[in-house]
Amino acid sequence: MEEAAPNPSHGNRQQLAERVASPTARNLELTVEAVVEEYVGSFGWSQFLHVLLVSIVWVFDSQNTLVTIFSDAQPKSWRCINNSSSSLCMSSGSRGDVSSVCGLKPGTWEWVGGHESSIVAEWGLVCDRRFLVAVPASMFFIGSLLGSAFFGHLADASLGRKRTVLLSCILSSATAFLTSLSPNIWIYALLRFANGFSRSGIGICCIVLATEVVGRKWRGPVSQYGFFFFTAGFFSLPLIAYPTRKNWRNLYRIISLLPLSYSVLSFPFISESPRWLLVRGRSKEALDVLRKFARRNGKTLPENLCLANPSDPKEGGENEALTKTCTKESLWRTKWAAKRMITVMIAGFGVGFVYYGVQLNVENLNFNLYFSVGINALMEIPAIIFGTILLGLTSRRLLFSLSSFLAGISCLLCIIFAHGKHGNKADKSRDGSWAQLIIEGVGFMAASIAYDVLYIYCVELFPTNVRNFAMSQSRLSLMLGASIAPLLVAAGRLSPSLSFLVFGILSIFSGVVSLWLPETKNAPLYDSLKQQEEEEKHRHVGQSNNIEA
Repeated sequence: MEEAAPNPSHGNRQQLAERVASPTARNLELTVEAVVEEYVGSFGWSQFLHVLLVSIVWVFDSQNTLVTIFSDAQPKSWRCINNSSSSLCMSSGSRGDVSSVCGLKPGTWEWVGGHESSIVAEWGLVCDRRFLVAVPASMFFIGSLLGSAFFGHLADASLGRKRTVLLSCILSSATAFLTSLSPNIWIYALLRFANGFSRSGIGICCIVLATEVVGRKWRGPVSQYGFFFFTAGFFSLPLIAYPTRKNWRNLYRIISLLPLSYSVLSFPFISESPRWLLVRGRSKEALDVLRKFARRNGKTLPENLCLANPSDPKEGGENEALTKTCTKESLWRTKWAAKRMITVMIAGFGVGFVYYGVQLNVENLNFNLYFSVGINALMEIPAIIFGTILLGLTSRRLLFSLSSFLAGISCLLCIIFAHGKHGNKADKSRDGSWAQLIIEGVGFMAASIAYDVLYIYCVELFPTNVRNFAMSQSRLSLMLGASIAPLLVAAGRLSPSLSFLVFGILSIFSGVVSLWLPETKNAPLYDSLKQQEEEEKHRHVGQSNNIEA
């Protein structure tokens, strides 16, 4: 009887030991960064699929941004109408010089490609109306400028990265289709503004959504993957525009279908950023996302794992303290962050001006438009390849500044080959300078590298709770530069040297300004402004002590 009876003291000791041990077991507290590096995997199959699906959206961003290269292009040739008896029309002789039509009576001539080949042909944006063609492109970038601030705040404060991209895709699709119905230049410009506003959520959220789920050594390469798809979108434009060259409205209709289809078919498979979920106090959802990534990588997370706060615990519980601390922090009210943001924006203004300006300026190179756009699109590929390699070998700051310098010098060199370019206006197709085209291509490649690097640089310069907002401000400066560029491109039709001179000066200036930014290569992604300030101070002190030792 006594041998069969259980030992109560032994059982109580065992239960007590389990109770004491269980809280310790439940307190394996790690940051999202540590969970990704140690348990999920720095860059596994699940992250690859996630990054791929997120990056596809860049195709639509590229198409909506650069479609005006074709839809707003100035036709290259005109002809007299057969039944015209105008002696002035018959004596003009030049079919390549568009300025010759300024003295002709309406109805005596027509565009060779048809009056619906572009908005210039349909609405007569030549002669005294030629500068109106810059209005829609500028309005698009102004819309992007305002949209960046709106979507950046929305993605950080309430909607999240994933749903912000979804909203941006749907609005981009709707506004692109409505643009195809424009009855005049002013409605067209207004709808381009709306389209620019709508697409802003794509660029500022996709790169953040992709980089926040990978290990630190993969942030640079992953940030470049999106630009591969931006290039694919750029390269697809001539392929879509050529079959629709007789009707610019069909071009908009085609590009409006793609983001809507993507939203329906692909977006349900994308996960929200676990970092954003954590700073919003939704730690359980953040952990679920990390478990899903780990499971698809063939790994498991410890059952006793919990995510560490990016701020000190306060009364009211972990999630409450985290949410209150992170949501009250303001980038513009934090001195070091505000200075850093202003520096990024100044550098971004010049890069945005040059990157978009050079693309829109291809029509001033006197080459076939489809060929010139194809060359620039091809130059994006080595830019991404070189950028990806160099991001792993050198610092962000050095790569950005050197790329900006190279872009600026290339633009200045283009001035040499621009002289005498319009010597034979009657035959524009034979007037292009191959040397100028090659140098322009190299300059565009360098500007593309600087543009791409600025995105990943901005991701690493600011913490999670203001990262999307910081990206939106950086994008705002890029779009501000881009909104002014079309005016310079329009002026470049009269003086190509002027546009290249301004491009060169601004690009070099951006490279100089960037030298005041701190280096971020291999630095962790912080979650709050307070945390980042303290950690960077400790790191700076540690580096100073090592140098003194």
